[in-house]
Amino acid sequence: MDLRVKRIPIEEPEVLEIRCHKITDEVQEIISFVKARHGQLSTEQEGRKIEIPLVDIFYAESVDNRLFVYTSKESYEVRLKLYELEELLRGRTFLRVQKGMLINLMKIKSIKPALSGRYTALLKNNEEIVISRKYVPDLKKALKGGEV
Repeated sequence: MDLRVKRIPIEEPEVLEIRCHKITDEVQEIISFVKARHGQLSTEQEGRKIEIPLVDIFYAESVDNRLFVYTSKESYEVRLKLYELEELLRGRTFLRVQKGMLINLMKIKSIKPALSGRYTALLKNNEEIVISRKYVPDLKKALKGGEV
């Protein structure tokens, strides 16, 4: 696959075009990456393409080597690994809170201490998420306004 970047005058609209013979997994991964950087994730469900706005995602969880993202009412399987999604979301309001989970800090209603140095986050959809003690310092830093 060849990659070309062309500078254009400021008056022209910017366009990202992918030209391919077939939409392979590699091409789909590139498309997902670009869309995630613009505030949405792409997935398929029952043969339909679905765009999930990042602001709608409450958390993402890796289960049996499959990645699921959860909105207030739906869950979607996404064709990424958790570390890939974490990298795509770097600099946004998502934070790792367990080995296999990222949470959207903007969807937290309240946080309270739990046993053994862990915390529990109550989300705005009334789900409770356990924050592993390993990730509590990062959570505190993020909530104080520091970058993690």
